[in-house]
Amino acid sequence: MMTSVLLVVGAYLAGAIPTGLLAGRLLRGVDIREFGSGSTGTTNTLRTLGKGPALFVLAWDIAKGAGPVLLARWLTGEPLVEVLAGLAAVAGHDWPVYAGFRGGRGVATTVGATLAMLPVVVFVALVVAAVLLWRWRYVSLMSIAATVTGAVLIVALAATGRIDAVYSVWAVAAAPLIVLLHRGNIRRLLAGTEPKLGQGGQRRIPPNTPAPSGGRSR
Repeated sequence: MMTSVLLVVGAYLAGAIPTGLLAGRLLRGVDIREFGSGSTGTTNTLRTLGKGPALFVLAWDIAKGAGPVLLARWLTGEPLVEVLAGLAAVAGHDWPVYAGFRGGRGVATTVGATLAMLPVVVFVALVVAAVLLWRWRYVSLMSIAATVTGAVLIVALAATGRIDAVYSVWAVAAAPLIVLLHRGNIRRLLAGTEPKLGQGGQRRIPPNTPAPSGGRSR
């Protein structure tokens, strides 16, 4: 029991390492949460810092999800502990204790945890993601659709007895969380104002910022 508790707490603390935030501060001396979408994830790192830092953040965030799950499997062999460790890692990424609980949307960390649990699901989801990104170039649409696809596949596999039913808990918890954290993106997609891949990255305007002189906003 104590091992499981320590694994979950450790998973949160590992997931909470704000990779994108650290990259912004070390490479440019900026807080990337002040730019673009305000997220610390891969997409906003790409928009703000460029391809190299974005690839590093992507790899590290995937590792933050995969590592705790693999460790949980090795130490306990219990799928439920794997699921709890994965959820804790994602929660750490989304609400990092080291960064004022302002993090990312958890997509890469979710991918990493799912990859450690069920690699075939990630393969199918990545195919869907690649097609959507190639066709429409909306990273948010890709993330949401691929996540939902993966969740549906996990539930289907669990329902047919092909995998442990406990993994369906991961699907019904992780996927809705990602959709919820993308609610702003969904509104912009519906309004036709969502930036495509390679667009965005401008400094965010703080709330209640006075309009420029002359009384008109620009």
